[in-house]
Amino acid sequence: MQNAKAKSSKWINESNLLERKFNWQNGFGAFSYSHSAIENVFRYIQNQEAHHKKEKFLDEYIGLLKQHEIEYDERFFQD
Repeated sequence: MQNAKAKSSKWINESNLLERKFNWQNGFGAFSYSHSAIENVFRYIQNQEAHHKKEKFLDEYIGLLKQHEIEYDERFFQD
């Protein structure tokens, strides 16, 4: 993840995609899905903006952590 975050932030900054410098926050979360779920994941990504108008990302993320019984520390969450 360190390499992916470093290379992607470098690309974003060199491409001038944002008005200010882009930095990743500390830490990360990742979930994997089976090949058979690709269409569902694709639809989720396509509709992400509308979806998060109904449910905040942080609420959904905490729900996933709880659903998969993953321990977490709320001190590292930003809303």
